[in-house]
Amino acid sequence: MWRRAVTALALGTGAGWAAIATSDDPAKTLKICTHLPPRLFRDSVAAATIAFDYQYSLLGLEPDSEAWHKAKHETHLRSANRLQELCFRNGGIYIKLGQHIAQLEYVVPAEYVQTMRASMLKRCPVSSLEEVRGVFKKDIGELPETVFAEFDPVPIASASLAQVHAATTHDGKKVAVKVQHDHLTDTSVIDIATVDLVVNALHYVFPTFDYRWLVDEIRESAPKELDFLCEAQNSERCLVNFRKLSPHIANSIYIPKVYWNLSSSRILTMEYMDAKEVTDVKGIKDTGIRPVDVSNLVNKAFAEMIFKHGFVHCDPHAANMMIRPLPQDSKKWFGWKRPQLILLDHGLYKELDYSMRMNYASLWKALVLADEKAIKEYSVRLGAGDDLYALFAGVLTMKPWKSVIDPSVGHLVLDGNNTDRSEVQ
Repeated sequence: MWRRAVTALALGTGAGWAAIATSDDPAKTLKICTHLPPRLFRDSVAAATIAFDYQYSLLGLEPDSEAWHKAKHETHLRSANRLQELCFRNGGIYIKLGQHIAQLEYVVPAEYVQTMRASMLKRCPVSSLEEVRGVFKKDIGELPETVFAEFDPVPIASASLAQVHAATTHDGKKVAVKVQHDHLTDTSVIDIATVDLVVNALHYVFPTFDYRWLVDEIRESAPKELDFLCEAQNSERCLVNFRKLSPHIANSIYIPKVYWNLSSSRILTMEYMDAKEVTDVKGIKDTGIRPVDVSNLVNKAFAEMIFKHGFVHCDPHAANMMIRPLPQDSKKWFGWKRPQLILLDHGLYKELDYSMRMNYASLWKALVLADEKAIKEYSVRLGAGDDLYALFAGVLTMKPWKSVIDPSVGHLVLDGNNTDRSEVQ
């Protein structure tokens, strides 16, 4: 174990020195890298505490007994809270990791999902005005109060990687200015290296704990999400796709205009949007829109992206999808206004080639028809393997295998059945 730990530590240290060598500001990056030892120490202590808590809290208890389930639940809660505090203390990529865990329902224990969901979107870091001014000075060469006619120093929203300020351009346009937290691009290299070290060490000690795939996912997605020019390009490509490939719903999809002359890799200036979050049912009704029409529009929009465009928005949580009445629309459905879906945060997309889209469409047809043979065939084609096609079907439908292959009409309807939920998890 120690040999692997030393190797992993060397890799983490190497990543830090690589960041220094390739940075535009080596002195600043060297200062950032001094944070590596304390962060690594916190990671190691948290990981060891969580691992040994599981090891000894369940020691001597009969598996599946009432006492065992109670102890396991309490251990999950303690461990989730420890992980939560670690994410907040380290910040940056760690908060993104916590938010990722919050979306892994059915994959990680419910205690982790609930703990992360309750906090990760509400306690994100906020950069000071001086830090924001520093990002502007370095990236654009001027301070925000000079770049804009008006710039609100208090952010209207803050997330793991950036925060958003309201501003007004010199020609009177109201805009939303997304500013990346300072030093995040450099510290992310160190953070991913330290998380990788801890996850690998835990997997070595406890082989059944294998979340290395989660680190790989963050390692792939983080550089894309940290480049706001890439995000801007994605947003424009998405809009073009709807106009060219899905003209029948193109007017119902809106993406804020990007102000390229006021943007950089760490600053993104966009058209300001005044609309309701997609989960704000009361607010949506108050604007004269039926929630069921919103649900249908969201389903259609993502079906078009998945099966027709092959270019899919991969972060569609509530804060990134907004709803407003379709502008300049005189038509109404039984007195209700038609909705327009506004898509935000285009930092992370996945591309699906034609073969994958066809196989995925065929798989869903097989799932709807409860065709066991076809489900296996297309799952294998998509890479699930001969042994994991039933698990893959469960991931897609959130239903246990016996329900997936049930020939009854409503076999894929989600009804919140706790037995089904437990079996799928």
